[in-house]
Amino acid sequence: MRIAILSDTHDHIPNLRSAVTYCNAYGVQMMIHCGDLISPFMLIELAEFSGAVHLIYGNNVGDQHLISQSCGTKYANITHHGVLGAVEAGGRKFAFNHYPQLARGIALQGSFDVVCCGHTHRYHVEKIGECLFVNPGDLHGGKEQPGFVIYETATKNFERVDIGTAFFSG
Repeated sequence: MRIAILSDTHDHIPNLRSAVTYCNAYGVQMMIHCGDLISPFMLIELAEFSGAVHLIYGNNVGDQHLISQSCGTKYANITHHGVLGAVEAGGRKFAFNHYPQLARGIALQGSFDVVCCGHTHRYHVEKIGECLFVNPGDLHGGKEQPGFVIYETATKNFERVDIGTAFFSG
């Protein structure tokens, strides 16, 4: 199973749209968004993904009431987990929180195969014991090239997908 891990979209519609288009075209089956989606109108873009989406708040929470109220109802494929999410998919256990320090603590517990976070806007992947710790960087392109991570549950491999100018052709 291919799972996209993304974070910190900060209302950047074109980059989120590109990520969703890429994921739909390349057989990604689930998306984990590690926070800072911000505005409820971004749910419209996220809902275009053909699989399940799991979303949490970050430090820029936007309209919490409207976002949480819309997930699972108006946007049936999006599940909102509050500030901490956990899902099982493809035989792997995932946890996700916006803050790296909290996510690192969860990874150190050894209960999850993959722990994801955001907040720093910097791509970072490391092994913590048997757990893969993933910060996909940001999607809005503030500090580095915007992008996200694809994780393959069968092989435990991951790849960084950069969103660049060539990405927008078409």
